[in-house]
Amino acid sequence: MKNPISTQDSFSAQRRIASYVRETPVVQSDTLSKLLGADVRLKLEHTQITGSFKLRGASNAVLSLTDSQKQAGVVGVSTGNHGRALAYAAAQANVRCVICMSELVPQNKVEAIKALGADVRISGRSQDDAQIIVDQLVSEGMTMLPPFDHRDIIAGQSTVALEMLRQAPDLDTVVVPLSGGGLIAGVAMVMKSINPAIRVVGVSMERGAAMYECQRAGKPIAVEELPTLADSLGGGIGLHNEYTFNMTRDLVDEIVLVSEAQIAEGIRHAYWQERQILEGSGCIGIAALLAGKIINPGRCVLLLSGQNIDMQLHKRLIDGEDVDVSAQSTDAGSLHA
Repeated sequence: MKNPISTQDSFSAQRRIASYVRETPVVQSDTLSKLLGADVRLKLEHTQITGSFKLRGASNAVLSLTDSQKQAGVVGVSTGNHGRALAYAAAQANVRCVICMSELVPQNKVEAIKALGADVRISGRSQDDAQIIVDQLVSEGMTMLPPFDHRDIIAGQSTVALEMLRQAPDLDTVVVPLSGGGLIAGVAMVMKSINPAIRVVGVSMERGAAMYECQRAGKPIAVEELPTLADSLGGGIGLHNEYTFNMTRDLVDEIVLVSEAQIAEGIRHAYWQERQILEGSGCIGIAALLAGKIINPGRCVLLLSGQNIDMQLHKRLIDGEDVDVSAQSTDAGSLHA
């Protein structure tokens, strides 16, 4: 991996984006603490301005562009939250923005991005299909800002870890949603740099967990993207991954997977017990704890990463309806990476 990302990049990003993002609170979860016999706290990053942590990386990347890059505009591929964040950050900087998405992205996320002024292009049934349009626009002069495998994106996401350490300095375990790895790479880099004893656990869904499968294979591979309640965690890590594969391998202690039913239970728990509205990817740490996938969490912070769920789907879930989108679920267990 060339040009390793360091805490110096994190502190620089924190200064750069301070007036563009919200510092989100850490609160105690009495219900999870009592249930697990641990000290469980929640980092409410889903209360970020665009409803997810993605605004940190997008803001840092847009603000780091040269004047000529800003003039040409930015383009990104997204399952929803990166697109929303990039659209917002670009609008704040008065930069043209195009977001390319697959047909699997929920309509509520598409409409939210359009409402922020971005040009949305829909193509195919995977992020790889959408990437074809991105490549075309890059060849015409636009700058691509990817969802995760980018220095400025990772540095921006890592600022959430600086906040967590200040708000909860006595951490034993941090639990982070895992998709392409931009968030967990930044969080793990900061945690391990400041206190190597902190255990970093990544959580993904059983259906199409790209980083998990790539770590098992020992290299970036193509992984089929499947419908899931944790739709924001969909998509591959890129066959030419430069940063997040290696950072996840070297810095993350453990990766666990949860089923669709467990994700649904996490959404219900978040609403009825924690009074929080979360999307599937945002509650995946709660799902893992409730399912007993994380042994001995100790003093633990769960990073709740996003709230951009279709509210009709949310109502069906909290009313107890079985809306498991998978045909069948397997017990994929855990992976130590």
